[in-house]
Amino acid sequence: MLKILGRKNSSNVQKVLWCCEEMGLAYAREDIGGPFGKNRDPAYLALNPNGLIPTIDDDGFILWESNAVIRYLAAKHGRAGLWPADSKIRADADRWMDWQLTTAGPPMGTLFVQHVRTPEDKRDAKAIADARLRAIEAWTILDAHLGRRPFVAGEGFTTGDIPLGIMVYRWFNIPIERPELPNLKSWYARLAGRAPYQKIVMQPLT
Repeated sequence: MLKILGRKNSSNVQKVLWCCEEMGLAYAREDIGGPFGKNRDPAYLALNPNGLIPTIDDDGFILWESNAVIRYLAAKHGRAGLWPADSKIRADADRWMDWQLTTAGPPMGTLFVQHVRTPEDKRDAKAIADARLRAIEAWTILDAHLGRRPFVAGEGFTTGDIPLGIMVYRWFNIPIERPELPNLKSWYARLAGRAPYQKIVMQPLT
């Protein structure tokens, strides 16, 4: 059985769990990282020398880096339209997965850590303000893109929606002032209607 190593409130672990739920894959998960520790233990570092989560063990095949894991699982199992046969649609999905890592993810990470995991009296107001502006710039780009299509890679839900879908839940649930981005909001509503998203992503932020 597929083993997923990582705590369930990690955004990167949630990517993999959501992907599995979309395809109906059976898996076992072990709490690693954060308050559970073990990610710096020699046994874990032998699997993932970065000491980060998630790591998967698929019948002896070890893989880390969450977006790579999503691509691997979707390509292997190829169900639910996650891994399109059309190479151009697949490349489009890949582009938005990478864009999450380089553009949308960093400011959202700052906002999440500052608002959710940092006591109010220790928060960095400038870091929050700067991250909010950078996040608005990123979400405005995606909002314009989504004005032409229901999902990030076109007409259907693909791997491209997963990393950004994790981030957009945080965007709409962190207590900050947000501009009206109607296409982004509609896409978020479409994701929120999916049972796997409700199960894995739509949980209290911790």
